[in-house]
Amino acid sequence: MMQLLVEENDLTNASKLISQYEILLFLSGPYDRGDAVFSIHAGQGGTEAMDWSSMLFRMYTRFIERKGWSYEMVDRVDGEEAGIKSVTIAVHGRFAYGLLKAEAGVHRLVRQSPFNADKLRQTSFALVEVLPVIEDKEIEVRTEDIEWQFYRAGGMEDKM
Repeated sequence: MMQLLVEENDLTNASKLISQYEILLFLSGPYDRGDAVFSIHAGQGGTEAMDWSSMLFRMYTRFIERKGWSYEMVDRVDGEEAGIKSVTIAVHGRFAYGLLKAEAGVHRLVRQSPFNADKLRQTSFALVEVLPVIEDKEIEVRTEDIEWQFYRAGGMEDKM
């Protein structure tokens, strides 16, 4: 009986280790440990899409805060009636890019519109972009790698 408990405990520990290795494997890219530039852009759907963008922004900023990361606003363009046309933030935190990179793409929302008097179903789209923050690196350009080409623009000559 005692031998069986030890084996179950070993199995639980092994399962936890495998889970941790899977996460580390997922976050093994060259920029995964670093910061991210995160953008949301309203797509098709007018005011609805801008409202959807503001909902996404609230959701992601709450996620960022719960992870213990910080963010700073880089750019924000509000919608005329409601919501956000476009927003870009810089996210600072360990594995910020690695954990946010899978969020990139088009996000779609289908709901009854609160902005439509007929209460019709509305489909809205928002684009989420996630880019890694790349530290400045010095680049050496050798003179033999430089190629020069010169062209002269030719216009229409007067034919009169």
